[in-house]
Amino acid sequence: MLVKTHYLAEGCILSKDIKGLTDRPIMYEKTILTKELIKTLQAFLITEVSVEKTLIDGKKFLSKEVIDNELVEIEEFSNFTNLYLKSVQTYKSLFKNWQAGSKVEVAMIRSILIPLVDKVLEKPGNILILHHYCNKEDYMYHHAISTGLIGGYIAFKIQCDLADVYQVAIGGCLADCGMAKLSPRIFNKTTSLTVEENKEIHNHPIFSYKMIKDSSIIKDSVKLAILEHHGRLDGTGYPQTIKTKSMHVFSKIIAVADVFHAMTSERLYRKKQSPFKVMEMILHDDFGKFDLAVVKTLLSGLANFSIGSKVKLNNGSIAEIVFIDPSSQTRPLVKVVDNEQIINLGINRELYIEEIL
Repeated sequence: MLVKTHYLAEGCILSKDIKGLTDRPIMYEKTILTKELIKTLQAFLITEVSVEKTLIDGKKFLSKEVIDNELVEIEEFSNFTNLYLKSVQTYKSLFKNWQAGSKVEVAMIRSILIPLVDKVLEKPGNILILHHYCNKEDYMYHHAISTGLIGGYIAFKIQCDLADVYQVAIGGCLADCGMAKLSPRIFNKTTSLTVEENKEIHNHPIFSYKMIKDSSIIKDSVKLAILEHHGRLDGTGYPQTIKTKSMHVFSKIIAVADVFHAMTSERLYRKKQSPFKVMEMILHDDFGKFDLAVVKTLLSGLANFSIGSKVKLNNGSIAEIVFIDPSSQTRPLVKVVDNEQIINLGINRELYIEEIL
């Protein structure tokens, strides 16, 4: 909806790029507004902007004045965004209940995830925007919902039946529910974890498994995947070394979905990285740790719905993805916005996509 700049609030999400005197945007669609960014808009004399109807915390944005609801143009995007943000807040509430000793409500998780999975399958491009909404403070809750959605998408692309797609999504969402049993001090750390804290973290898959093992809603293979999602094909990982042959395909899917979202998200002690950079790291730096077919399935999906996306390169240039070579999907051809120069990132190895805008 289009609103006056002076009615904006922290947590508003831009639904359109904001342009100044030139064609180059001052801020991009999906930017989460802070007090500082709102002041920047006012400094640029921007009088009105288009924002989502939902704030980043899942609450409805109630502006004192709405210039234009813009319902037709952004309805599809808003529906997914609103549903996603509300689901994150629902999960957050459930997680706090688990911290207080309540049982895991698997039926509730299923009810909030299935509508989101259906929307992702209808419009897979929604996968590409998940990391934009993940703020540091609520990282764990965004991570749960997003891991479920990414896992469900991968399961669908490798031709699992729809029932298993939903099962994998539920498993991905609940993979970290055992974090509720860990010391609260870990959640608020702004620095890297100590050796002892890492040991404590490594127990969370066991806690997650124990919390859902008696559920009749989750298949045994998905329960196993929750236990194994931090296992690696080369025998590393935790909570125990897992040999290649013993990892179930659902475990392999959730493992990739989990690490992909974690690395593309802003966290208290780590900056986010672009999906393309992360996939390149998984393929090369972590070669042998993840199932290659699962990794390539996710990468192929990202490539398919990334054409036309605006990106920021590591040299600061803003560009548009114009072509993706199937043999080099993490390094597409891009066109620089300012001068329309075409750059083949597969050849220009010193450049890479720093952020998808």
